[in-house]
Amino acid sequence: MSIKVAISQKPPVLLDLQASLQRAVECVEEAAASGARLLMFPEAYLPGYPTWIWRLKPGADMALGNQLHALLRENAVNISGGDLAPLCQAAADHQMVLVVGMNERDAEFSGTTLYNTLVVIGDDGTILNRHRKLLPTNPERMVWGMGDASGLQVVETPLGRIGCLICWENYMPLARFALYAQNIDLYLAPTWDCGDTWLASMNHIAREGGCWVLSTATALQGSDIPDSFPGRDELFDPQEWINPGDAVVVKPFGGVVAGPLHQRAEILYADIEPEAARQARKSLDVAGHYGRPDLFRLEVDCQPKPPIHFSRPAK
Repeated sequence: MSIKVAISQKPPVLLDLQASLQRAVECVEEAAASGARLLMFPEAYLPGYPTWIWRLKPGADMALGNQLHALLRENAVNISGGDLAPLCQAAADHQMVLVVGMNERDAEFSGTTLYNTLVVIGDDGTILNRHRKLLPTNPERMVWGMGDASGLQVVETPLGRIGCLICWENYMPLARFALYAQNIDLYLAPTWDCGDTWLASMNHIAREGGCWVLSTATALQGSDIPDSFPGRDELFDPQEWINPGDAVVVKPFGGVVAGPLHQRAEILYADIEPEAARQARKSLDVAGHYGRPDLFRLEVDCQPKPPIHFSRPAK
């Protein structure tokens, strides 16, 4: 059965959650009009990847960095508070599976720590999985906390079994294997990375895992940074491409079938057959006949790691 998948690399409204949610809903409507059954957004799409962290001068820009982080926290997603309701409703209205990257605020415990989070929303509007990035990369560690493995799972959808890793998590061989070993069909890799090296990695994963691979960053120009962004003129050139996007779809066992969509704030489409993933693993199934479990063993602790446990008297 062939299905149409879509990848949006359109930019959000940086540091504005409500405006970014509205843009996301508009993307859902556009993709639905084109017949897509699945739509993926980039890493940290809501309300935008904190690209300024790669440009701030250590020490000298601390005040500006603190100001930007405060705005990011104020506009981060509170999942339990219902911030994703517009997207959940759009998914249900259009019977579309959504994969959405976001800055998530820990509303349950500290109320302050942020996570680089990815959610899978089913075509009935329910949240099927929440995955927090296991290890933020370099200066990202000043923005996001480390996630646990409770979201390191592949979920069943009418379109096939979907698993996701975020950006450089895709360079963690054991994290990849944890998804391969869950009978994965569609491997989604929202990212901030791009270019030929990243594309080569996506081809490698498609070959190694025998799965469809979808990936994208945000296609972002300096002119997309809002006028209200603190320090905009010092940090960004309006004419520069901060990130080209490079949305791509790779078939099982390797080979690009759509993209890369370079320096274009658009949606990429591709027709795929999920069953092709299982057919591709006939000769190389790294989690099956090619795995040698008699020699190698991986254990993954998928228990949530809350910072505190309360023992309360029964009422």
